[in-house]
Amino acid sequence: MLLIGGGLLLLPDFAWANAGVKALTVTTNPDGSQDYSMTLQVLAIMTALSLIPAFVMMMTSFTRIIVVLSILRQAMGLQQAPSNQILIGVSLFLSLFIMAPVFDKVNETALQPYLNEEITSLEAYERAKIPMRAFMLSQTRVKDLETFVEIGGYEGQFQSPEEVPMNVLIPAFVTSELKTAFQIGFMLFIPFLILDLVVASVLMAMGMMMLSPMIVALPFKLMLFVLVDGWNLIFGTLANSFGM
Repeated sequence: MLLIGGGLLLLPDFAWANAGVKALTVTTNPDGSQDYSMTLQVLAIMTALSLIPAFVMMMTSFTRIIVVLSILRQAMGLQQAPSNQILIGVSLFLSLFIMAPVFDKVNETALQPYLNEEITSLEAYERAKIPMRAFMLSQTRVKDLETFVEIGGYEGQFQSPEEVPMNVLIPAFVTSELKTAFQIGFMLFIPFLILDLVVASVLMAMGMMMLSPMIVALPFKLMLFVLVDGWNLIFGTLANSFGM
C-alpha cells in the first residue's frame, strides 16, 4: 500500500481524473450482449504502477544502498556472492526501513484520506509530495541543486530550495546520492586494498609470484569482515547516513 501511495507522486497533473469517474463502463447492445470499456483513470493508475520501480530507485534511499553494497562486493574480491538478487533484496528492504517514516506520513496525509474519499486525487498528489520533497531536500547538496537549476534555465526563479520543482529536485537528489555512495565506498575500499598490498608484498618476498594475491587475500578479507561484524557496521552506517 505504501508503494501505491508513492506512485501518486509520479503521475503528472493532467493524468488525474475525477475521483467520481467510473473505472468500468458496461454498455448493453440491442442483441443483449454487453461491451466493457475502461476509463482513462484506470490507464493512469496502471501507468503509475509501472513507474513504481523508477520511484523506488530514484526517489528513495535505494540508490545509495545498492551502490555501496556493490562496491563492497568488489572490494572484497567476490564476483557473485552475494548475488545480485540478494543485494537488490537487501537494498529494497533496508530502503523500506529507512523510508518508513516518510511513507507513513504519505499514507497518513495523502493515501488514506484519498481512499476514504475525503480529498481529491490532485490534492492527494500535492500532499504526498510534501514529505517526499522534505526527505530528498535533506539529502541533496546545494551545489547539485544549483547545477540542475542552471541546466533547466531556472536561474533566479526560486527564492529557496523548497520552491524547486520535482523535475529539478529528483536528478539533483540522485546525483547527490551517487556522490555520497562513492564516498562511503571509497572508505570501505581502503582496508581491503591495504590487505591486498600486504599479501602481494609477502608473496613477492617469498618468491611465489605465480600465485594470485587476490586468491590468497580473499579468505583473510572474509575473516576480517566477519571479525569486525561487517554487515552490522555497513547497515548501521547506511541507516545513520540518512540521519536516522
